[in-house]
Amino acid sequence: MEAPLALYRRYRPETFAEVIGQDHVTAPLRNALSNNRVNHAYLFSGPRGCGKTTSARILARAINCEKGPIAEPCGVCKSCTDLARGGPGSIDVIEIDAASHGGVDDARDLRERAFFAPVESRYKIYIIDEAHMVTTQGFNALLKLVEEPPPHLKFIFATTEPDKVIGTIRSRTHHYPFRLVPPKALGDYMATLCEAEGVAIEAAALPLVVRAGAGSVRDSLSVLDQLIGGAGPAGVTYELAVALLGFTPDSLLDACVDGFAAHDSKAVFETVEKVIETGQDPKRFAEDLLRRLRDLVVLSAVPNAVVSGLIEAAEDQGERLQTQAAGIGAAELTRAADIVAAGLLEMRGATAPRLQLELICAKVLLPGADDSTNGIQARLDRMERRLSMGVPAVADAGGYVGSADPAPDAASSRAAARAAAGGQAGAPGQASPGTADAGTADRGQVAGAPVGGDAAGAAVPPPAAAAGSAVSGPAAGTVAASDAARAADTAGGAPGGATGAAGGVPGGAGGAAGAAGSAPGGPGGATGGAVGGPGGATGGAVGGPGGVRGGADAAGSAGGGAGAPGGAGGGVGAASDGPGSGGVAGSAAGGSGSGGADGGSGYA
Repeated sequence: MEAPLALYRRYRPETFAEVIGQDHVTAPLRNALSNNRVNHAYLFSGPRGCGKTTSARILARAINCEKGPIAEPCGVCKSCTDLARGGPGSIDVIEIDAASHGGVDDARDLRERAFFAPVESRYKIYIIDEAHMVTTQGFNALLKLVEEPPPHLKFIFATTEPDKVIGTIRSRTHHYPFRLVPPKALGDYMATLCEAEGVAIEAAALPLVVRAGAGSVRDSLSVLDQLIGGAGPAGVTYELAVALLGFTPDSLLDACVDGFAAHDSKAVFETVEKVIETGQDPKRFAEDLLRRLRDLVVLSAVPNAVVSGLIEAAEDQGERLQTQAAGIGAAELTRAADIVAAGLLEMRGATAPRLQLELICAKVLLPGADDSTNGIQARLDRMERRLSMGVPAVADAGGYVGSADPAPDAASSRAAARAAAGGQAGAPGQASPGTADAGTADRGQVAGAPVGGDAAGAAVPPPAAAAGSAVSGPAAGTVAASDAARAADTAGGAPGGATGAAGGVPGGAGGAAGAAGSAPGGPGGATGGAVGGPGGATGGAVGGPGGVRGGADAAGSAGGGAGAPGGAGGGVGAASDGPGSGGVAGSAAGGSGSGGADGGSGYA
């Protein structure tokens, strides 16, 4: 039992009416034949498998038909039957493959034979296939013959690269450019052919055949022939087409796109893992993903794209695409398509295509890392869709919106300011000293103080708090918590930042205020004074009536310690190493009773 011929040979068109997708060529040729205005030389150009050589044979049949020249060959005369599909061929119609017979010697041999009259037909016709393979010397040898042929001679050149045909030859021919066949016309033709063959084919598998053929009728027929040969009793199924043609299954594409829509990084990277586990080519997956994104972009712009044929998809798949397009948004879809398209270029020749694919997915999932206009537009589009669906706009891994944590209120800000001042507002004599080191503390190292919160310029102490002055009375020695908070807010510290009023603060009974070097948070560190009971002061080290040990002032110029009357011990002034000259250590202890001596104060 002989094997049948290949489909592209069995179904080769025999008339111009059977040629699909080339009406812009076949209609003028039929009119020229009907009007008996046949030229002596033609040039057919176009992609492979689109009907150039077939049309040349049909033209030869129409010219040499006994009733011709005629638009439709009769099909019964000797010339028509010889040139018919499966016929023996005609001695007067010579096909030459220029890929193997394109030299100057071949051209000279053709020139010598061309002057002999035809044997049986009206014309002697030379069909030169792959004409761009003829050498320049060969074309030059044919030039005079093509320019002024004998009356019985016709030339038909067929080529995929008309630019390689020298201009002197091309200008002496009628040039007809062939095109790739549109997908819809090719799909309808494939369905009709399957019906004629008695083969069942699933609706979802037919678009894959058309995609594999890429507009070439011959390539599409070869693919279909392969699928029919490997089909089982159920015919050509979608699963068979995907497996044999190497396309990505829709399930993987759906999982990836749904992960993009839900911002589910885990689902997307699990899909990439499945692509590798199933042996799929990462580059092919990226190509199919780009095609899917293209379909979704078209659907966003044209809702009826499936019905109008702008998208090659089955009916059930079209509904799924509509849902995906509505869930992502046009701005984010176009951005994702741009990222995948750019990634495909980078994947050419890549040694680790999987890593490239994962990076592509990461860029799509994280528009927060993209500061371009497309990234900003994608974030805005996503936020609008969330708000329209009633979903709260919270911060996520991509950084689409700001933090959802509530802003601190005024009370909490003041409480933080009091806590960061270096001590608690408590009973007399129990305030904690500051902990900042003089001249060495960096900006923002005090608890809660933000970096860069230093105030510009040096603060001037109030007149009532001049260094070394004492304010008597317990009421004068108490700094209100609200005053400390306001001082923190106005002296350059953020809520919860470094505190202490700039300059000296009135001390307690007999307490002295620390000298003002610079504003809190300025160069050299933050003020570390404690806010305590009577006698506590923010700024320089102050001794309270209950024997409070003052903290070290580290704001630019460190203040010296000051003993308070009746204190158990005067505060110790920390050695200052402020800007300029070195500080002098002021470490004098107060008296044990009333009238204790004030400690010396050191200045930078």
